Parts: sequence; structure tokens; C-alpha cells
Amino acid sequence: MTAAPPIALWRQLIAVAGALQAIRGGKSGTAALAAVDAALRPGVQALLFQVLRQAGRAEALRRRLAARTPPPAADALLCTALALCWNPQESPYEPFTLVNQAVEAAKHGAATRAQASFINGCLRRFLRERDTLVAATDAEPLARWNHPAWWIKRLRQDHPRHWEQILRANNAHAPMTLRVNKQKSTPAQYQQALAAINLEANAAGDSGLSLKQAVPVQSLPGFAEGWVSVQDAAAQIAAPLLLQGLDLSQPLRVLDACAAPGGKTAHLLELAGAGAPLQVTALEIDPARSARIGDTLQRLGLTAQVLVADAARPQDWWRPHCGGEPFDAILLDAPCTASGIVRRHPDVRWLRRESDIAQLAALQAQILAALWPLLRPGGRLLYCTCSVFRAEGDTQVQTFLAHNTDARLLPSPGHLIPGGADKAGAVPDNPWGDHDGFFYALLQKSPQ
Repeated sequence: MTAAPPIALWRQLIAVAGALQAIRGGKSGTAALAAVDAALRPGVQALLFQVLRQAGRAEALRRRLAARTPPPAADALLCTALALCWNPQESPYEPFTLVNQAVEAAKHGAATRAQASFINGCLRRFLRERDTLVAATDAEPLARWNHPAWWIKRLRQDHPRHWEQILRANNAHAPMTLRVNKQKSTPAQYQQALAAINLEANAAGDSGLSLKQAVPVQSLPGFAEGWVSVQDAAAQIAAPLLLQGLDLSQPLRVLDACAAPGGKTAHLLELAGAGAPLQVTALEIDPARSARIGDTLQRLGLTAQVLVADAARPQDWWRPHCGGEPFDAILLDAPCTASGIVRRHPDVRWLRRESDIAQLAALQAQILAALWPLLRPGGRLLYCTCSVFRAEGDTQVQTFLAHNTDARLLPSPGHLIPGGADKAGAVPDNPWGDHDGFFYALLQKSPQ
């Protein structure tokens, strides 16, 4: 069979610039990549993620190269090239090659053909004056940290000792972390299985292994049979934190609200063990995302009641599908800004607006207020978000406690800083390893 010819770089750059333009227009990175031709998608995704991690620097450089903002398509292509070539040590190609291919991309693009000479002139000037132009942008927070100014300001307020660490972590690559299904294996046994195919992994928490190098899930031993799942180490804290101290030999009713794609639902069932009288109800408001919960459970051989429903409206589902019986435990992984998982989704920082924080905090408070009455006296609710903003974490919980005198806060991790060092500073023996940004608060309802 004849090997497929290599894909021209200029074609990839057209697709990357198109995805960047779509993200600037409000489309998610996932949706933007879904529109890319399947043959181009792997290479385009790798380049797009690098562009998004350097988009602030690219924009600052473009402002110094062009007095006026070019048309959107030309600006996206110009910034794509600048993001990829401004730092030769991290560039995936030689800067001259990138410039030549970017100009070729401009000539082939219907929306950029008229600006091909302009793009060529800007990029050639950048190559001549690179050191001067880069130095001139070093003092700009947008260029230095590659986050919007409001985001940087918010982090400095929320985490005055660790805001720089958070921003650095956001611009790094996230590890691929696995959760070992203890019904089918142990972390030590699975680590040996990985070593047998020359894959190195480090322990991450009680059930996790962090791979030295990411690989396709299909190449993981026993993945199709449910031996392991891909789940960040911080997300793996939820299930054991909620279940700790509960008697799993007794019938327990657990609600996993906002459950898609089902990782935490599955972890709850794995920890309970086969035959445990644990009844789990998983809610998800989005039908497409709800289907992913079913897929996850099917692969792992687990069973839960999966409902397409709004957690903030229990009147629609609690009595019809749950018999109106209170839950012993509730896991609320609330909708949030996703500010803690930026390194996995580098588009988030450019999609979010500062006003989103207050809007999402209001939704979180609404869901908390709706679910709290569904918890039995003495039961517990674990509130968590994949956010580093305090409005979605500590501030949210303190407000809830002030308005609900029947709630008390149990020992909880609180805000977890992405990258593996937490609140009090770098923690070399951090048991969770390199993890995403998260927040956890375990709340208990008074027995009476």
C-alpha cells in the first residue's frame, strides 16, 4: 500500500487560523476542531493548542507590526504564525519555514489572498527585528502570561501568593492520568502492565497513575475491558471524599448531579465494589452529554440510573424517578468557568468573560439551594468545581454556610492549585501528583 503523502504545512496553518478565528468569535475549541477535515485534525489540534497558549504574545507582537487591526481572517493567520515562531526554542518548525508557509496559506485562502503581501511584510519584518519586538512586549502582562488582563487581575486577588504559579501551570501541558478500576486491578499491577509495553507511570493518589507520555487510549492494556479510565488526579478525589466514613455494606442512595461524562459516577460504583447496595442516580441536563455517561458505565460494566434532567429543578425528576426519598450523599460537580483546566482546554481563557463568573456563581448557588433539601439529616453533600476562582469555591461555600445553619463544613481540600502545589506553597509529597485546578468542600447536614 502506498503511504499517504505528507500534509502541506500551509494547509494546516489555514485550518489552525480558521479555528482561532472561530474561537475568537465565541465557538469552543472542541467545536472549532470538529469542523476541521479529519485527516488534518491531529496535526491542527497540536498546532492550535500551541497557538492558544501563546495567543497573548502573538497579539501583542501583531499590534507592534500593524498600526491597524487587519481583517479577522488575516489577523488570525498572522497571529497564528507569530504564536508559532516567536520563540525559536519552542517552535515546531524553523521560523523561516513557518513564515514561508504562512504566506503560502494566505495566498491559498479566499479570505486572506488580498492581504498576502501585508502578511508577508509583517512576518519578514518580525524575522529581522525579532529580539527588539519580543523585548518590547515582555513588559505587557497579556504577552508575558498569555491570559486576558481581567483573568490575571482576578488571580492576583484570589491567590496573591500563587497567581504566577497558576498562570505558568496553565501554559504547560497537562499529564495523562489514569484511574485504575480496583474491581479489576490495582495501581501496582497496572503499573507493571504498562511497564511491560514500555510505558512509565507514577502514582497519583490512591487509584491513579500519571503517564510520563500520553498515548491513545486504545493502546492502554485492558482499556476496552474497563481496567482503567482517563481522569485527572484532582477529579479522582471526589468519590473517595464523599464516601469516606459511610458504611458501604448498607443500602445508600447517592446523587451525582451534573454527572457527564460519568467519570465520578463510575468511580463511586468502583469504590463501592461489586454487589454493594449502592444506588447511584446520575443527572445531566444535556442529552448528548448524558449519553456519554451511559457509554462510560457500559465500558466499565457498571449500572446507575441516568436521567436527562436539570439539577436546579428537582420538582421535575425527584419524585417521578427517585420516589421522593432523600439521598444519603450528593455529589455536585457544579457548572463553572473551567478556570482550573485551562491547560487541557487552552481556548477557555479566550472564550470566558469576567461577567461569566458572577453568572455561574449565581447558578451554582441556585443548584446548591435546590439540592440541599433532598439530603437526609446527617447526610453529606460534596460541592466541587474545576475552577480556581474563589467566587466559585470558597466564597460560594462560605455564603452557603452563612444562610444554612443546618450545614457544617467537614475537612476538605478547598482550592487545589493546578500543577501539583497547593495553598500553603509547594508540597513535594503532594499525594495527588500533577493535577488540575479544583475546589472541594464537604458539607454535612445536621442530624436533626
